[in-house]
Amino acid sequence: MPKTINVLFLAAEADPFVKVGGLGDVAGSLPQAIRALSNDDVKLDIRLVLPYHPVVKGENLKPLGIFLIPRGGSEVEVEAFETTLNGMTVYFISGDPIRANGSVYSLDSKLDAEKYTFFSLAALELPNQVHWSPDVVHANDWHTALSIYGNLTKRWEAGARHVAGVVTLHNLPFMGPDISAVLENYGVKLAQTDLPEWARVMPLPLGLWASDAVVAVSPSYANEVLTEEFGCGLNAFLQFRRETLSGILNGIDTDSFDPATDTSIAVNYDINSLEKRAENKGMLQDKLGLANDPNIPLLAIISRMDVQKGVDLAFTALKSMKNVNFQAVILGTGDPKLENAALELQTAFPEKIKAITRFDAALARQIYAGADMLLMPSRYEPCGLAQMIAMRYGCVPIARAVGGLNDTVKHNRTGFVFEKAHHMSLMGAVKTGIKVYANREQWQNLQRAGMAQDFSWEASAQEYLKLYQSLVK
Repeated sequence: MPKTINVLFLAAEADPFVKVGGLGDVAGSLPQAIRALSNDDVKLDIRLVLPYHPVVKGENLKPLGIFLIPRGGSEVEVEAFETTLNGMTVYFISGDPIRANGSVYSLDSKLDAEKYTFFSLAALELPNQVHWSPDVVHANDWHTALSIYGNLTKRWEAGARHVAGVVTLHNLPFMGPDISAVLENYGVKLAQTDLPEWARVMPLPLGLWASDAVVAVSPSYANEVLTEEFGCGLNAFLQFRRETLSGILNGIDTDSFDPATDTSIAVNYDINSLEKRAENKGMLQDKLGLANDPNIPLLAIISRMDVQKGVDLAFTALKSMKNVNFQAVILGTGDPKLENAALELQTAFPEKIKAITRFDAALARQIYAGADMLLMPSRYEPCGLAQMIAMRYGCVPIARAVGGLNDTVKHNRTGFVFEKAHHMSLMGAVKTGIKVYANREQWQNLQRAGMAQDFSWEASAQEYLKLYQSLVK
C-alpha cells in the first residue's frame, strides 16, 4: 500500500484565483507539481488554502459551512468554501477580518495583522471541519507563517499529534507587523523564543522559529540569509538553525511560458526555428515607435519599480550610455519616483528609450519574445522568475550575481553576470553583451543554451517531496 502524505499548503495568493506577484505564480504551480509526483510508493494529497479576498476570481465555489474560532473572549465566524484546480482540492476562507480589506495586501498594517492572523488560525482549524488530517502544514512568507506557530502552540496545549511545519522563505525583509495584541485577542500565547527581542512579535520570525524546516527559494539565497548583508538581523538565529534550512529553486510554468505556443506573441518559434524570432523584434520595435532595425540591440527591463530590483542602477547606466547604439524598453509599476525616472529617460532619449508604467502581461510576453537582453540588476533577489522566462524566449539576461540569479544565469554561457550593485558594474556587463551581440553565431549559441535550460516545476517538486518524506518519517 502506498504511504499517503497529506499536505495543507497555505498562501496569500495563487494563480489563477488571485495574483499580485511572484508568490501567486509559485502557489498556483508548485502544489500541483508536487501532487503530480504521486506514484505506487507514495500518494500525495496536497490541498491549497487561500483567503477569500473580495478580488478573488472564483467560480463554482461550494460552501462547506461555517465554524467558529476563539477571539476576544468570544468567537468569530469562519466561512469555508471549496473548489478544485486540475483535480487538486482548493479551500477558501472568509470572515469579517478578510472582508474588511478589499485588496490582497493592505497599506494598513493593522488590517493585515488581523486578516492574516485570522486566516492562519482558521486554516489550522479547517482540516477538523472536513475530517482530514494533514501530516505537513506548508506556509509561504509572513502572511501564513503564523499557521506554523499556531500549529506548534496547539500541540503544546492540546497534546495534539505532531504535524510537521514548513515555511518557504520568498522574501526575508518582509516579516509582517507586530501581532502581539492580535495574537493575545485570538488566545494564542507568545512563547519564550531565542529570536532577537524585536522579532519575537512578528509573524515570519515566529513561523521560522516554530518550523521543522525552512526553505529559501534558491540555494544561493539560503546561504545569503546567513550573512549580515542579507540576513535582516535574523542571520545569527538562522545560522543556529542552519541544519533545518535548505534552498530549493523555484520554477516557472513552462506550458504557459512557451514561445512555440504563446498566443500573446506575433510569431511562434522554438529552439530549432530561432530565425523566426526576428519578426517579433521588428513588430515590437514598430509597436514601441522605435527604429525597425535588427542590428540595434534592444534592451529590456520588466520589473516592479522598486529599489530592491536595482532599476535605479539600470536607469543611471542607460543615461551614461548615450554614445552607445542601443534601444531600450522599460515596463513596470511601483514606486512613483522610479516610474517618473523611467518616463524622464524616455523624454531625454525619445529615439532610444520607451517607458510603459503599467501592468501589462501580454506586452511583457511580447518583450520577452522580441528584446535581445533583459536587465536584472537586483540588490537582492531570492529567486527571480523573469530571468528564467527570458531565457525560455531566447532573451539573454544580464543579471547581478545574487540569490536565484546567481543559480540560474551562467556567465558567457546563458547570459552575463556582474558582481557589484553599481551602475558602472552593470554598464560593463551591458557593453560586453552588446559586443557579443554583434557576432550572430556566438549570440545564437547563448540564446539556444538559455532556451535549453529546464526551469520547469518538476525538479523543485521532487526536492519538496524528499523534504516532506524526511519530515513525516
